[in-house]
Amino acid sequence: METAYSRPESVPADFPGRDRLVAAIDDAVGLGRPQAIAAALRLALTRLIRDPEVALPDCVQAPVADHYARRELYRSPAHGYSVVAMTWGPGQGTPLHDHSGLWCVEGVWQGELDITQYELLERAGERFRFRAAGGVHAGSGSAGSLIPPHEYHTIRNASADGIAISLHVYQAPLDTCSRFCPLGGEWFVREAVRLTTEAA
Repeated sequence: METAYSRPESVPADFPGRDRLVAAIDDAVGLGRPQAIAAALRLALTRLIRDPEVALPDCVQAPVADHYARRELYRSPAHGYSVVAMTWGPGQGTPLHDHSGLWCVEGVWQGELDITQYELLERAGERFRFRAAGGVHAGSGSAGSLIPPHEYHTIRNASADGIAISLHVYQAPLDTCSRFCPLGGEWFVREAVRLTTEAA
């Protein structure tokens, strides 16, 4: 398995409004069905992003030069979900990737992100044929969700000179995923990637 980048594992962070954030996520996760959880979490994140009593830790303002930064802020001992803040330097983004079958809800905390979803058309061994199935230019305060099998996507900071920050709630810690490297046309080859986090 390939390592995307190597950094020390994170320690869950304390920050203003963390208990309020965790309570809202717990309430949504208690709904049970992925579609109901995602809908409730999208609403909760759009509200929490605008809440003046909730502020992410200062560390999320620090981009990393050669990749977008992942910082785990909380991992639920009761429900198993993980909350990760991502910091995107100007122009930083992801390749086409999946979430290893986990649902995820993502909110833009600061800046703007371009998100492109892909439809899987065909598979031949480790070769996959994808087609872009729509894109979203997401600004601060917006939230979206990915529920398998509709989990293939890319994310990119839309700004050439500013950072973007997003908050991701994963069904479980996302420690591995698949990324898809272009072969030509609509064909990609899958590579397994181990994900790590910066210290929070």
